[in-house]
Amino acid sequence: MSDAPVPVLDVLGVKKVFRSGNEDLVVFEEVSFTVTQGGTTVILGESGSGKTTLLNLIGALDSCTAGRILFKGFDITSQKEENLIELRSRHLGFIFQFHYLLKDLTALENVLIPALILRTPRAQAVSRGRELLDQVGLSARMDHYPVQLSGGERQRVAVARALMNDPSLILADEPTGNLDERNSRAIQELLFELVGGYGKSMILVTHAAELSRRGNEHFLLEHRRLRRL
Repeated sequence: MSDAPVPVLDVLGVKKVFRSGNEDLVVFEEVSFTVTQGGTTVILGESGSGKTTLLNLIGALDSCTAGRILFKGFDITSQKEENLIELRSRHLGFIFQFHYLLKDLTALENVLIPALILRTPRAQAVSRGRELLDQVGLSARMDHYPVQLSGGERQRVAVARALMNDPSLILADEPTGNLDERNSRAIQELLFELVGGYGKSMILVTHAAELSRRGNEHFLLEHRRLRRL
């Protein structure tokens, strides 16, 4: 029996082109890499290098111009939108640079949203939501609204929300980009601790060079190409 890591994601020769007037803007081409079960892949790149675009393709929020993306062997580049909605809801967790919390909902209610979309029984969802908020250090802030939370606390809620449906793969797009240095370090530690503790896979895109020391695989996206560091 093989002990080789199980691939969660295979990105195979992906290319993305945007049409601008009469010209084609090539964002990147021939991007290929694999994410294994329980592994964290860090993709570095300057602003405008295409990191967010790549993450959007992996998250089935946009479509490739060429190439294929396989999630556990499932080709997401050739699926109907209803199948992609199911994929995003059940198997992917998103953490963005901005928290995108709904201002009229409490921290707990914001965390529950992904589970309620899947019609998870409310009692079950609330139990897990409380557990996650406790794990991110917000057990005393569950009933507070976003305006009553600090920037770091709001991002902690976003981390808990991303884990709500027990996804296989976390997609983190500059998750500490809007935070000061102290909160940035705290969220980084929390994110790696939780992802590792739950045995999740993660792709983290960032321009922060210090994160090149974290994770299992490290890549640099520049000049329309992805290369291993």
